[in-house]
Amino acid sequence: MRTVTDADFATEVLSADRPVLVEFTAKWCGPCRQLAPVLDQVAEEYADRLDVVALDVDANPEAVSRYAVLSTPTLLLFEGGEPVRSLTGALPKRRLLQALALTAP
Repeated sequence: MRTVTDADFATEVLSADRPVLVEFTAKWCGPCRQLAPVLDQVAEEYADRLDVVALDVDANPEAVSRYAVLSTPTLLLFEGGEPVRSLTGALPKRRLLQALALTAP
């Protein structure tokens, strides 16, 4: 899973030619650490149709403010430069895939 910042958010997320799942995370966030292996699996299994990236909320206040992220982990799915789904909290893989409407690869 790649990391994005305020500096490259527009290029890596908003201008992407396919869906991008952004995890708004923090080093101190316990649920974020729980979610990390799930997101790594999703990134690997769906690499042909979805990018999964992480953004540190403490180091990147512009994106946090722009998308009104109030808690971590927050997941935003972007398509065509716009957020189309929002999820909060550490979710099991099956529930995450259902919420994102992803089918098995």
